[in-house]
Amino acid sequence: MFEKDKWKTKFIIVASGQAISMLGSHGVQFALIWWLAEKTSSPLMLGISGIAAYLPMSLFSPIAGIAADRYNRKFISIFSDMAMGTIALIYAVLLSLFDLPVWTVFIMLCVRGIGSTFQQPAIQSMIPQLVPKNQLIKTNGWMQLLNSGSFLLGPVIGASLYAIFPMSVVLMSDVIGAILASIALAIVKIPPLIKTETEKQYFVAEIQEGIQVFRKDKKLFYLVIAEALCMFFYAPLSSFYPLMTSDYFGLPAIYGSAVELSFAIGMIVSSLLFSSILKVERKISVSFIGLFGMGIMAAVCGIIPPIYVGWFFFAASCIGLGASGNVHTIPLTAYIQETVAPEKMGRAFSVLTLISSVTMPVGLLFSSPIAEKVGVSTWFFVSGVSMTALTACMAIRYFTNQRRKEHD
Repeated sequence: MFEKDKWKTKFIIVASGQAISMLGSHGVQFALIWWLAEKTSSPLMLGISGIAAYLPMSLFSPIAGIAADRYNRKFISIFSDMAMGTIALIYAVLLSLFDLPVWTVFIMLCVRGIGSTFQQPAIQSMIPQLVPKNQLIKTNGWMQLLNSGSFLLGPVIGASLYAIFPMSVVLMSDVIGAILASIALAIVKIPPLIKTETEKQYFVAEIQEGIQVFRKDKKLFYLVIAEALCMFFYAPLSSFYPLMTSDYFGLPAIYGSAVELSFAIGMIVSSLLFSSILKVERKISVSFIGLFGMGIMAAVCGIIPPIYVGWFFFAASCIGLGASGNVHTIPLTAYIQETVAPEKMGRAFSVLTLISSVTMPVGLLFSSPIAEKVGVSTWFFVSGVSMTALTACMAIRYFTNQRRKEHD
C-alpha cells in the first residue's frame, strides 16, 4: 500500500497545504479577536465569539465523523477549505462596502466553525491512508510542527496586516490559504480506504459506534474523560488571551501577537522532539502528563502580577502551555490512528472534536460572566487548579485499572 519513500512526498504536500491554510486562518483569527477586544473590551463579547465558532461543531461533529467514514475524505477536506475561504471573501467584500456592526463577525465565525468541523476528522482519518503505522508518531509530530509554524507566524502576520490594512484586506489571507491548501490536496493521490464492514448502518447506530470505540478501550476511555473535564476549563482560555495582554497587563497588539508567538514556540519545540528523537511507547501515560502540564501552566498564568515584567513571565508560561498541549495531543492522536479500525476512525476523531466543541461554548457560558466580574487572571488560576485536580483523579483511576489487569 505504501510505496517506498513516495508516501513521504505525498504526506509533506498534504501537510504543507494544511499548514498554509492554517497560516491564513490564524492570522485572520488573531486580527478578528483583537478587533473585538479593542472595540468592546468585554470578556462576555469574546466569549460569545467563541460560542459562535464552536457551537456549530457541537451540532455537526457526529455528522462530520460519519461523512469522513462513508464518503471521500479528500473531497470533504477540499470542499470544507474552499467553503471557509468563500465565506471570508464574502465578508471581506461586505466590510469594504458597508460599515458592518461587530456582531456580524459571529455569523462568519459560525459558518467557519461548520467548515472546520467537517475538515478535521477527514484530514486526521486520511493520514493513516498515506503513512505506515510505525511512522504515525513521527508524522503526527511533523504535522503538529507545520501547524505550530502556522500558529507562530499567523498572529505576527495578522498583527502586521491589522496595523497597516483594513479588516477586509486582512481577510484575504484566509482566502489565499484555502486556495493553496485545496490545490496541494487535489494533486495528491490518496490510497483507497479498505473497509471491512459491509452492512449499511443507520445514522444513530453509526454515532453510537463512534462512542463505543472509546468505551471498549478503557485506557482511552479514562484519558478522553479527563480531556473532556479539563477542556471545560481550558477551552475558554484561548478567547481570553487578548484581554490578558490588553486589559490585565495594559499592553498593545504587538505584545498580544508575541504571546501567541510564545505559545507557538512551545508547540514547535515539542513537535520537533516528537518528530525526531522521542520514541513514545506508553502513549496514554504521556498524554496524561501533557494534561497535567496544561493545568499547571494555566494556574501559573493566573498568579502573575499585572506589571510589565510580569508579562514576560506570562509569555514564558504560554511556551509551557503550547508544549504541554502537544505532549497531550500527539500521543493521543497516534494511539487512535494505530488502534482504531480505519472505517471507524472518522467517527472516533469526530467524538474528540465534539468534546472540544461542546466544552468551549458551555465553558464560555459559565466562565465569561465570572471573568467579567473577577477578571480573566482569576479564571486562568481557577482553570489551572481544576484541570490539575481532575487529571489527577482520572490518572489514578487509569493506573489503578492497569495494575488490576496486571495482577489478573
